[in-house]
Amino acid sequence: MKLKLILSILVFTFAFTKANSQTQPQDSTYKKFFVGSTLFILGNFIPDDPNAPDFAQLSFGYRLTSEDVISVEANTWKYAWPLGIPFGVSYQAPEEKYPGYIREFGIAFVYQRFIWKGAYTAIHAMNALQRYVDEDNRKIQNGYQLFMTYRLGYHFELFKNRLFIEPSLAITHWPVNTNVPQSFAELESKWPNYFLLEPGLHFGIKF
Repeated sequence: MKLKLILSILVFTFAFTKANSQTQPQDSTYKKFFVGSTLFILGNFIPDDPNAPDFAQLSFGYRLTSEDVISVEANTWKYAWPLGIPFGVSYQAPEEKYPGYIREFGIAFVYQRFIWKGAYTAIHAMNALQRYVDEDNRKIQNGYQLFMTYRLGYHFELFKNRLFIEPSLAITHWPVNTNVPQSFAELESKWPNYFLLEPGLHFGIKF
């Protein structure tokens, strides 16, 4: 269900932005600040989702030059399966579920580089506090995670450069994961500490 939602949003986005995108201005009136989020907050509304994300994200950014952008992202979400499970038969399989879930609170620092027209690459480095919760909804302990995202996407401008939308694909990687409870670590050890080709769909307002 969640994969179908992601694919549907991506198809709609490409069709809509193709019809509405405009050439990016480069004069002195160009809007340098933006606030944004991701359309995958819609995943919060999937009915009867066994891995409901309770996800929220807010980003604030500044365009240094026509090619260089920096931003800060604040987000929170929860998950009940190891992040390294690829799409397939094991994805959200009952036997792979944690004995509880992880609630994460993170701040990410982002550098975005435009390489050709609206095409860009970006790197996100998120420092996250992890709260481990058992099946009775009781906190077990806290941990720390460094969560890296390496992104390739395209920036579409809409409505006279006031809005933008950025479909993308990413590789995510969490090289640091500390203070993990043994019951959670046993499940995570079966899977890699990265995920390939994760779709992204960011949007924002410029000012």
